[in-house]
Amino acid sequence: MEEIAAFLARFPPFDQIVRDTLLRIAASATLRSYSAGTDILVEDGPPAAELFVIRSGSIELRHQDEVVDILEPGESFGHPSLLTGLAAAFTVRAHEDTTCYLIGREPALEVLGRPAGAIFVARTMRERLTRTGHTVHGLPEVRTVHISKLMTGPPVFCPAERSVREAASLMSAHHVSALLVAAGGAFGIVTDTDFRQKVVAGGVAPEAPVTAIMSRPLQTVRSDRYAVDAALDMLYAGVQHLAVTDSRGAIIGLVSAGDLMALAYWSPFAFRAAIFNASGEAALDTATKELPGLFAALVQAGLKAPDIGRVLALNCDAVTTRLLDFAIARHGPAPRAWAWLALGSVARRELTLASDQDNALAYADPPDPEVDAYFERVAQDVNAGLARAGFGADISGVVAGNALWRMSESQWVQTFRDCLESPDRSHLVRAAVAFDFRHVAGGLEVTPPLVAVLREARDYPGFLGQLARTATDVPPALPHRFFVRRWERQEVDLKKGGVVPIANLARFHALANGITISATLDRLVAAEGLGAINKETGQSLREAFAFICQVRLDHHVEQIRAGLPPDNLIRPDQLLPLARAELRGAFQAIGRAQQQLNRFVPAGI
Repeated sequence: MEEIAAFLARFPPFDQIVRDTLLRIAASATLRSYSAGTDILVEDGPPAAELFVIRSGSIELRHQDEVVDILEPGESFGHPSLLTGLAAAFTVRAHEDTTCYLIGREPALEVLGRPAGAIFVARTMRERLTRTGHTVHGLPEVRTVHISKLMTGPPVFCPAERSVREAASLMSAHHVSALLVAAGGAFGIVTDTDFRQKVVAGGVAPEAPVTAIMSRPLQTVRSDRYAVDAALDMLYAGVQHLAVTDSRGAIIGLVSAGDLMALAYWSPFAFRAAIFNASGEAALDTATKELPGLFAALVQAGLKAPDIGRVLALNCDAVTTRLLDFAIARHGPAPRAWAWLALGSVARRELTLASDQDNALAYADPPDPEVDAYFERVAQDVNAGLARAGFGADISGVVAGNALWRMSESQWVQTFRDCLESPDRSHLVRAAVAFDFRHVAGGLEVTPPLVAVLREARDYPGFLGQLARTATDVPPALPHRFFVRRWERQEVDLKKGGVVPIANLARFHALANGITISATLDRLVAAEGLGAINKETGQSLREAFAFICQVRLDHHVEQIRAGLPPDNLIRPDQLLPLARAELRGAFQAIGRAQQQLNRFVPAGI
């Protein structure tokens, strides 16, 4: 009983209960074990009869068979169903071999009926609903993608009088798997399969007319048809290619069976399942090698930049969670409650394939060298795994494996407070990264005390003045009106000259007005709602951010297809004229917003 009470006293809502009451509640608790994969509660199944507190291991909260959250030792579940008598809103599944303390209905109601218990219920329900929303919106339904989104370019036409050899050269030059041939007033198709079966294996001479290996009739599909339905059309017709037509019946592209299969394979659902089902680091590394393909498929499917950022962040969270599983299995159970924090663009869910990994770790007080050494080993394993997955380490070392970004809860709270009270350069750099944070994994409830410090930022004019300077010191990649042509021929850094200035502006307006969300677009909406920025400025910054991010992602896809590592450098003259003009307009919007902020910048610094 003493052991149970001592364990419960470390975690909310039990940490606010006097000792005698806690001993009585502990005396009523029973210990139960669940093997990995066991469903403890089932979504829409029987309601919970007890309050569950995880003693060891971990459990998954699953909604519609998607993992929404991983709960660690000390965290509780089952209380919403227990309080309401309604069916569980999540399936609760043992993530690994797990033990839980089960607290009966009456003592559980006594705990949850207290003020601290009510706060705990409200907070956990809000967090889990928010996580569910981010998971659902971070896994777009690719089955509703139209077939036109899968086209990689216009069709390649081959004149009927050309020879088989000439057709093969044409196909090779254009890097396509099929050609369209106009013959007898209708179109036929020649595919790479036709070359293999009819020329190589069938004996058709290379000098024969291409019509000798052409297939007819050509199977077509309307551009507004869903890709999943087009896949069925292809299956029933027994063909490997479909010609895509517009509303007037004109052929505008070709889609292959490979394109359709790729859409199914590059599903965020399938990718995330592969991550969670990875049996070890080698299997996880194999799964994450497919991330660039998933990214390219989502861009090709027409998803907008904010949606793709959420997909990548969600999958980065999943990779992080699995790496934490492996690290803890390797180094033994954690000696303290802990929390893994995503920072920067990962925290804002604005991740791209050119983003660095930025993360931190907090553990329960008090500070202890041996405890820190344990979490250093865990963090370094996770950082190495994220680097193998393509999330490179930040050049400034903003990773949990670095002692500067790994400390106890009280040290983190003091660090946040120091940023406000002593806004020198080093603290401003830390604030620019750490103040955009998000709790990814672990049972330590570190978010509330850190958010409480962020809410105080508006009461520190010295900090806000210096933060305003960071938002205006990074100029947009804006051409001088006399040198537009020169600007168009030079490389422009979309991150440094576009994304970062807008993120800095949004961070300033958020902290100056008590806004504690991290996402850039959400910050701008909230700041506009509070009157901190006018409607025109808010709208122009949101449009600029969305457009720059979209150009950035399209650029990344081009580099992936060329076998190059994604970067953020483009030449405006390689964009279409309309896009080039819109990019200039986006940079101009950033410049205007920075000028409006100059009144906050400290003079003489």
